Amino acid sequence: MRIIDSHAHVVQYIAGTGAAGELRSIGNGMARYANGQELRMIPEQFHSDQVTPEHLLEVMDANGVEKAVLLQGNFYGFQNYYTYEAVQKYPDRFIGAASYDPYSADKEGIRKNLFEKLGFSIVKFEMSSGSGLMATHPDFRINGERMDEVFSYANDHHHVTVVDIGKCGSASWQIEELREEIRKYPDMKFVACHLLAPSDKDEERLKEALQRLRLPNLWFDLSSVVHNCRPDVFPYPKALHYVQLAKEIVGAEKLMFGTDIPSVLKEAPYEEYVRCLSEAKCLTETEKEQIFYKNAEEVYLRRP
Repeated sequence: MRIIDSHAHVVQYIAGTGAAGELRSIGNGMARYANGQELRMIPEQFHSDQVTPEHLLEVMDANGVEKAVLLQGNFYGFQNYYTYEAVQKYPDRFIGAASYDPYSADKEGIRKNLFEKLGFSIVKFEMSSGSGLMATHPDFRINGERMDEVFSYANDHHHVTVVDIGKCGSASWQIEELREEIRKYPDMKFVACHLLAPSDKDEERLKEALQRLRLPNLWFDLSSVVHNCRPDVFPYPKALHYVQLAKEIVGAEKLMFGTDIPSVLKEAPYEEYVRCLSEAKCLTETEKEQIFYKNAEEVYLRRP
């Protein structure tokens, strides 16, 4: 079966920001926020404070993954040029997305460089109140004037727009505001990360949100669903229940396999994320082909 991982990361430097301040490497894959909180960012298997394109390709090759979409955000820190270099070096394996802070004073200069000079055609915004835009801009609104201008720019330039709205029920989890913006730009493809990031206790919230976001120009990647449903264990019945729920509400043609590598490898090996769906009884073979490859091909490889 052909596979595209629709949500992966390369990391040149750990240079994140969040509600706890700046996040910087302290060695051996560990990092520390400005408030003193420490956490593992890079799984021990990489023996590094980086995740290079070659690291990622090694995992992909071992699991039969043909391509990966390289997303980014505030958690690791923006990796725009490093992502660009990875795509230039391995154009048949990687699809790159750019990211930027819409509050930047030289927003126009940043966009000119990213989308005109470097040629990115996908933009991703991490919006969460923990480590996204709302962590440092507490007045953030998905349908506010600032973000609406961002969506308008992406629409005018025929970009795919990827959004991570944070954990289910958090302040950044603005379902109605997101729905408003997606409906405002019906010709632009949107992707919502992590199937809206439900925990194992958020079934009703997820069901209501998916019903509200059943829109023709919105897709969902399934990255970190297993991680967010902990303490679910392989074969991850709770995560698969959410996948089945999403299939019933928005359709299998709107779901895309993704992992959120590298951080998710702290909990489980990559192969389990592949097997979880490839062995799922709730999906037909045709639906698996859609979720593993065809939907991401439609969103990220077929451009206007």
